[in-house]
Amino acid sequence: MSTEPIENKVAKSGLITLEISSFVPKDSILEIDIKDHLWEGIALREKDFRDFIKNNDWQKYQSACVAVHCSADAIIPNWAYMLLASELAEKAREIFFGTPEEFQKHRIIQAIKALDTREFEDERVIVKGCGNELIDYAAYGYVTAVLRPIVKSLMFGEPCSTVPIYKKR
Repeated sequence: MSTEPIENKVAKSGLITLEISSFVPKDSILEIDIKDHLWEGIALREKDFRDFIKNNDWQKYQSACVAVHCSADAIIPNWAYMLLASELAEKAREIFFGTPEEFQKHRIIQAIKALDTREFEDERVIVKGCGNELIDYAAYGYVTAVLRPIVKSLMFGEPCSTVPIYKKR
């Protein structure tokens, strides 16, 4: 039996692994779906909507991230979004006009754009592609656009099995 220590070749390879899932914010997103306030499921009536604005419990949105959208196929007047924004402005931490999924995608892309790229300059980088979180494909496109100009090489996958994306000449 050999007494030599097990060598971690991945650690010695000089590869940097970047996990896209690390950009997923951990806080939850509250949702306001205007569909719930449509008259007969087809139209938004100003009086009814103003009653909702006046009588809703807005405290639950205090310091929250809020996604405002309408999941029904209805024409929503612009003033409805303005009324919601006016009510949420002093309560919500962040307001996004779109679905919670679009909001999450937006937040991931913003985190990628804010990435301090100095640690990746002239390095061999693997963008990890497996995980428990379902990450929108756009995140992989954005991280590639951000890293490609500065890295030595860019790969997708795991250190044991990568797909080459870019290699500096």
